Amino acid sequence: MLAHAFRTIAASGVALAALSLNAGAASAQAQGRPVACTAAHTKVTARTVSRPINHLVITVKNVGGTACDLYGYPGLRFSGAQALAPAVEDSRPQSVVTLRPGKSGYASVILSAADGSGSRGRTVKRLKVYFLNRSLTGGVGRPATPALPARGVYVDGSLKVTYWQSTLQDALTW
Repeated sequence: MLAHAFRTIAASGVALAALSLNAGAASAQAQGRPVACTAAHTKVTARTVSRPINHLVITVKNVGGTACDLYGYPGLRFSGAQALAPAVEDSRPQSVVTLRPGKSGYASVILSAADGSGSRGRTVKRLKVYFLNRSLTGGVGRPATPALPARGVYVDGSLKVTYWQSTLQDALTW
């Protein structure tokens, strides 16, 4: 009986915490402040580019009705990976990238060493893109799963991702 009471109280606490988080996001929206970008109100694509060599571009387009913030860098997990791709720390912008409705943000992925010196190389065909929270300590919402080229992309131990950038040109600088 006592155990049932504790489970009920714990479940109520979880429900209240969820309501509080939803109310916080709704409150931010109502006040016109950007919310965290998530897969729920963005379209995420991934495409290879010819220059720089061995790069992939992640594009996030805000398809929602309110502005959203892209925090930090995309949390990238390629098929078979045990961890997220590390960030290129030198690519950290001076401020958070805010996407107004219809606008896009970009990140560049260094897939492999240009000189072939990378280790543990393999071809991957699936990618999950996680959106990080403001403190960069966890994810927000479910991951996006953009399509990769049908032949896959080659990654090795040199894999890194830039922080979110407001322009494609800035993302491809790294």
